[in-house]
Order: sequence, then structure tokens, then C-alpha cells
Amino acid sequence: MTDYVLGIDFGSTTGKAVILDLDDNICAAKVAQKGAVSDEGVKQALKEALEEVGIGLEDIKRTVSTGYGRRMLDFSDRSITEITCHARGAVGMVPEVRTVIDIGGQDSKVISIDTNGLVARFAMNDRCAGGTGKFIETLARAMNVELDDMGELALQAEEQLNMTSMCATFAETEVISLLAEGKPKIDVLGAVHRALAKRTQGLVSRVGKIDPVVMTGGVARNPAAVYHIEQAIGAKMILPEMPQIAGAYGAALFALDDFRKEGPSHRFDLPALEEEILHAEQAAKNCAPACKPQDQ
Repeated sequence: MTDYVLGIDFGSTTGKAVILDLDDNICAAKVAQKGAVSDEGVKQALKEALEEVGIGLEDIKRTVSTGYGRRMLDFSDRSITEITCHARGAVGMVPEVRTVIDIGGQDSKVISIDTNGLVARFAMNDRCAGGTGKFIETLARAMNVELDDMGELALQAEEQLNMTSMCATFAETEVISLLAEGKPKIDVLGAVHRALAKRTQGLVSRVGKIDPVVMTGGVARNPAAVYHIEQAIGAKMILPEMPQIAGAYGAALFALDDFRKEGPSHRFDLPALEEEILHAEQAAKNCAPACKPQDQ
């Protein structure tokens, strides 16, 4: 019988599950959205992944979790920080990657990858929603635009309007004011995406951009976000086929490392930077929302 390992990304808005066999092949990769930091998304993604492979959770030999709710999963053998897992997943998808831009539902991360495929530096914003998927989602709702339609519409913008606030709450007020002035909705959408790109550019400048650049996370599926970030950083980004699963894929690869080293009690040694990442994550979540990214 084939053995399998599992990576779970318990994100702020979605659950992701990736099942690998022992030859590094992705046997199933599922994404489910069931509300803010809800285990329903994880349960749904896991259920669909197990059904696709035709196995039960008892057939999984090793499980590693990551993401906002990673410690909430009692069936996980251990948890690893998002930055470490996203870096590992991005390298697994694009081995030559040197910079990873990950924009998720509640945070943004830029990770510099060294020549060994390990995290060299990173920058993140966490508590402030500016420059995240939540930022875009909030403004889509304010403009009564479907989230999936937002990117294509924004690419049609003609006038380059400016947004001065990156706070999601203040930006919503600014969007409403622009619309009240009679500005076309597509031009306001363009301004939203340029603001997102500017925020991302700030994070990139903190770690330094080295090509190739890979973009992961749900926002990588938004063509206007991709376009404006590329313009802001002056680089063409590589987009994986399934950008949302990078964290779960990285977690699954770590689970595979553990299983190969063997002994269910053995744990694959993580990079020394993992402890620093963990501390930076916690500091970001505890900080006052001053709209400043936390970096390392």
C-alpha cells in the first residue's frame, strides 16, 4: 500500500490541504473557504483531498500544519510557521526562486530565498489589513463589485487616481468619497490595486528584490494586482498554477522530510531562522495597528 503525508494550511480565510506520496508527487490539493479562522474550511479541504486519493486520515503517516490556526489541529504531528512553509512550498514549485511575494487574506509576506533554497530575510505586515486580500475584499464590498471580477475591471482604468490611505477602514471611506465625486468605478478600482502594489513594494524594498520573483497566495489570481505589483517592483513575476497551496505544499514537504528521517518521534531540523520568524509573527500580532510592516 502507498504511504502518504499531509500538509495543512489553516489560513485566516481559507483552509488548504495537500497530500503527497513518498515520491514527492502531489496526489491531491484542495482549497476551501468557510469563514474567518474557521476549522470548517480545513475540514472541507481535507475531506475533499482524502476522497480524491481514496484514503482516510488514518492512512496519513505524517501531518504538518501551518497558518493562523495551525495549533488548533489536534491531528497534526507538529506546526511550522507560515513564512518557513511558504518559502519551502515556493521553492518546491519553482526551484530557482529567490524572492517570494505572498499576499493572503489577512497578511502579506515577502521572503528572500538564498541559493540553498532557505529563508534568508523576510518582511511581513500582519495586524494591519492594508495590502492584503482583506483590503481588496473590503473595498470590493464597498463598491458593490464581485471579488472575482475586480481585477479584470481594474485593468480597464483610464485615469490614475491616487489613494492616500492604506488602512482598510479609512480606504473604504476614501473610495466612497471618490465615487461620490463621480469618479468612474473602474478608475477607483485601479487606484485600489495601485495602493496594494505600493504597499507590497515597501515590503520588497525591506528584503531586497532578487530575480526570479514568485507570487503566491490568493491575490496572485487577481490580474490587476499582479500587473501593478510587477510595475511597482520592476520585475515579471512567476505565477504557480495553484498559488494558494504554497503554504500547505511546504508543510507537506516538511512532513515528508520527517517521515523519511523516520521514527514517528523524529522531527526534521528546521532552519535556525524559524525561531526568529516565530517571534516576529507573535510581535506583529501583538503590536498596535500603526500601519507599519513588521520585518526581519
